Amino acid sequence: MIALGAGAPAPQIDPTGCDQISCDVLIVGCGVAGLYAALNLPDNLSVEMICKEDVASCDSMLAQGGICVQRDDEDYDPWFEDTLRAGHYENRRESVDIMIRESRPLIDDLMAYGVSFDRTSEGELDYTREGAHSRPRILHTADLTGAEITTKLRRAVEARSNVAIREYTTMRDLLVEDGACVGILATDGANEPLMILATDTIVATGGVGGLYPRSTNFRSLTGDGCRICQQAGIPLEHMDYVQIHPTSLYTPKPDRSFLISESCRGEGAILLDAHGRRFTDELQPRDVVTAAIYEQMRRDHTQHVWLSFENVPEDVILHHFSNIYRHCLEEGYDICHEPIPVVPAQHYLMGGIQVDECSRTSMPHLYAVGETSCNGVHGANRLASNSLLESMVFARRAALDIGGAHTSGRGGRAA
Repeated sequence: MIALGAGAPAPQIDPTGCDQISCDVLIVGCGVAGLYAALNLPDNLSVEMICKEDVASCDSMLAQGGICVQRDDEDYDPWFEDTLRAGHYENRRESVDIMIRESRPLIDDLMAYGVSFDRTSEGELDYTREGAHSRPRILHTADLTGAEITTKLRRAVEARSNVAIREYTTMRDLLVEDGACVGILATDGANEPLMILATDTIVATGGVGGLYPRSTNFRSLTGDGCRICQQAGIPLEHMDYVQIHPTSLYTPKPDRSFLISESCRGEGAILLDAHGRRFTDELQPRDVVTAAIYEQMRRDHTQHVWLSFENVPEDVILHHFSNIYRHCLEEGYDICHEPIPVVPAQHYLMGGIQVDECSRTSMPHLYAVGETSCNGVHGANRLASNSLLESMVFARRAALDIGGAHTSGRGGRAA
C-alpha cells in the first residue's frame, strides 16, 4: 500500500482522487545536477522532471566563477589538499577522490554537448585561479559559466524524446511503499495535487538560500528536499555547514544578492576598508575572508567594505567579468574606475541529505544530488568552483546506478 512518507500532507492538499502520472525515473529539480542525471539515464527509460518555478530559476544559472578540472597528473595531490584544507579536513576523502578523478571526462562530455569555455590566444583552454586554490585549474565562460553549462545541458535534455519537463510543480511529500520510495505527491501551478509514481526518484531541489534575509540564491530555494526527507526519517548531515560568500554587491534593497565572483579576487581585485586600506589576504578560504570582512565592518561601523579592481587590467574586466561590469554599471558603479561596496551573503549549503558514493539515500529507490545532498566532498567549507563539478559527477553516478539496476532487472516496482 502506498503511503505518504512525511505523514499527513498540509490541509490544503488532498491526494484523494488526484491526477496521477507514472514514469521510470522522476527528477525533482532542473539545475545542472538534475539535467546531467537525465542525460546519463538510458534513453529507453521514461523520465519526468519537475521544477518549482520556471526552468531558468535554478542557482546553477547564477554560477559565475567556473568549474574545476584536474589539469594533469601533478595536479591531483594539490587539488585534493586544497579541497581538504578549505573544508577543515572534515571532507569525505573517498568522495573528493571520485570528484577529482572523474573531472576531466566530465569536462570533455560538457564540451561534446556544446559548452564553450574561454580559451587563450593560442587556442588552449584558459585556466584561472580562485581563493584557496594553490594553482589555476578553473575553466570559465567569462563570468557566466553556470548559465553556459545549464543552457547547453537543458537544450540537450529538451531534445530527448524520453524526457518531459513540468514547470511550476512543487514536491510536497514522498510516496512510500514497503519502505521504498515510489514517487512523490506534488502540486501544480494552480495548487492542484498531482501524484507522480516512479520506479526511482532523484531529489535535486537545491539549497536553502530562500530562508535567509541576504542570499545569492533564488528566493524559491527553501530546503524542500531536505525538510521532506527528514520528516520521512531519512538522515541529513551537517545542516549547520552553511557557506557565506564574502562578496555580494551591497544594496539596501530586499532583492536577491548579486554575487561578485571569487575569480575577481583571483585576478587581483582587493578588499578595502572605509579608509581605502587593504585589510586581508583575499585568496584565503571563503570562511576566513568572510570573517575578516565582518570584523572590519565592526571596526569601521559600516554595513559593507569595498572591493577595488585597480589591479585588474581593463580588458580582463570587460571580457572576463562582463556580466559583473554591466550589472554594477546599472547600479551606478563603474568598476573600471571605482571600488564597489560588498558584503557577505548566504551562498551554499555544504550539508544536506546524506548519500553514498552513488548518491543513494537511506531509502531504497531514492537518490539525492546537487546542493540538496551531502556526499562529503565539501567538508565544513566549500572550495571555490567545486560545486558545479561535484553536482554533475555525483548526478551521473546516480543515473548510472539507476540504469544498471534497470538493465539487471532490479529496477521494477511491484504494481
